[in-house]
Amino acid sequence: MNREQKKELISVLNGVFLESELVVVTQYKGITVAEISALRADIRKAGAGFRVTKNRITRLALEGTEYDTLADMFTGPTAIAYSKDPVAAAKAVVDFAKKNEKLVIVGAVMNGQALDAAAVKALASLPSLDELRGTLVGLLQAPASRIARIANAPATQVARVLDAYSREGKAA
Repeated sequence: MNREQKKELISVLNGVFLESELVVVTQYKGITVAEISALRADIRKAGAGFRVTKNRITRLALEGTEYDTLADMFTGPTAIAYSKDPVAAAKAVVDFAKKNEKLVIVGAVMNGQALDAAAVKALASLPSLDELRGTLVGLLQAPASRIARIANAPATQVARVLDAYSREGKAA
């Protein structure tokens, strides 16, 4: 890799760090290419990204970002998972790590806050941003539908009473 390619890679990684809400550092020693491909597919489905990184270049890309505390975690074969949704990358990586013990979560940084592996696992147990939005919409719509049912209930009851009287009148 020549100097220009290194500068370009540093610039791309720096852009990734600046756009992400969460960056998870993992070590993947002993994982096969097929397993890494499966991990990438799972992470892509979750709306996150995964990248195998060169430690020195990544440390240079971290400079000047809120993720510079991650620099010490880059030893050995490392990769990063990143996302704009603070839960998506953590959830995808933790789910894969449960199935494959060769993927080790080293730590993460979320909005400038350093997280250890246990905190990443706890973060992964939270609902994603889309799930939270769906729940919120459901909660907001529930009172409106209840009000509509309550408003329609008296009219429905009056109609039933009138129907009952009309049936009694026909029977008599």
